[in-house]
Amino acid sequence: MELQVLRWFQSVAEGATVTETAELSHITQPALSRALARLEAEIGTPLLTRTGRSLRLTPAGRVFKRHVDQMLDQYDLGLRAVGDLVNPESGLVPLAFLHTMGTWLVPRLISGFRAQHPSVRFELHQREENSILQELLDGAVDLIITSDDPGHPQVRWQRLLIEPLRLAVPQGHRLAQRKRIRLAEVADEPFILLRHGWALRDVTERLCAAAGFQPKIAFEGEGVSTSRSLVGAGLGIALLPPPHTARIAELGEVAPAVHLDVTDPGSSRDIGLAWLADRPLPAACSAFREHVSEATQSIIPAGYGPQPPIMPVVHDF
Repeated sequence: MELQVLRWFQSVAEGATVTETAELSHITQPALSRALARLEAEIGTPLLTRTGRSLRLTPAGRVFKRHVDQMLDQYDLGLRAVGDLVNPESGLVPLAFLHTMGTWLVPRLISGFRAQHPSVRFELHQREENSILQELLDGAVDLIITSDDPGHPQVRWQRLLIEPLRLAVPQGHRLAQRKRIRLAEVADEPFILLRHGWALRDVTERLCAAAGFQPKIAFEGEGVSTSRSLVGAGLGIALLPPPHTARIAELGEVAPAVHLDVTDPGSSRDIGLAWLADRPLPAACSAFREHVSEATQSIIPAGYGPQPPIMPVVHDF
C-alpha cells in the first residue's frame, strides 16, 4: 500500500473527481483509477461507489477514511517535526483565533515573536466561536486563541487574560451618555444576541438571568462584528467585548456605538490558548506558545484582567 495512493483516495473521498485528482498529481486518469482499484483489492471490499458522475464512500470506505486521515496526519506531523528539529527557526505555526482577537491581540503577539524568530512562518485561520475548536480537533491548526475553556477531554487550555464585556448601545440612546450600567436597568430593552452555540450567547443569558430577567431578542446574529453593526444601526443593544477598532475614532471617524461599563459581577470572558493534549507541538509552535504566555501580560489594554498565576487546565474525563 503506497502512501501516495492513500492521498489520492483521501482526495476523491473528500469530493474531488478522479480527473481533478489525476491532474493535480500529474498522472493519467486511468492510472489513478487502477491505483484505487488495487487499493480496494488489497482492503478486500469496495471503498467507493459511483453515483452519477461522482464517487461516494461506501460504509467500509467511511470507516477506512477515518484511519487514513489519522495516519496521514501523523505522517505529516512527523515530517514537520523532523524539519523543525533540523531547523526550528524556519518552522510553521498554524494558528486559529477569534475574529475579535485579530484586531489587536494576535497581530501584536506575532509581531513580537517574529522580531526574535524572523524565519518562522504563520498559517492564520480567523474563525468564530462555534467553529474554532473543530479546527484544532481536525488537525487544521496546532494552536487556537479562543474564549473560555473548551472543556474538551483532548484539549489543554491556558488562560491568557480576562476580557471585560461592555453594553453596546446606539448613539442617541437614552443611556448613551452614561459611563456604566447595571443590566437590570435594561431589562425592557431589545437585545441583539448571537445564535445558540456561541459562548457569548450563554454568557449574556446567564448575566441577564442573574439580573432578574430574560433578554427580549430583537435579532440573532453570527458574529460580534455583525452584532456591533446592528447596535450601531439602532436595532437593539448587546453585551460585547470592547471594540478595539474603535480607536479609529481617534483619527476623526465616529464610533458606530457607545460602550458602557457593566457593573454586574462576572461581566467578562476568559481568553485563552489551547492545543491538543496528546499531540506534541513542533518546535516553532512550542516556542510561540511560550511567547504568547509571556508576552500577553505586557500588551493587555487597561481594564482587562491579568493572567492568573495558574498552570494550564488539564481535563481528565
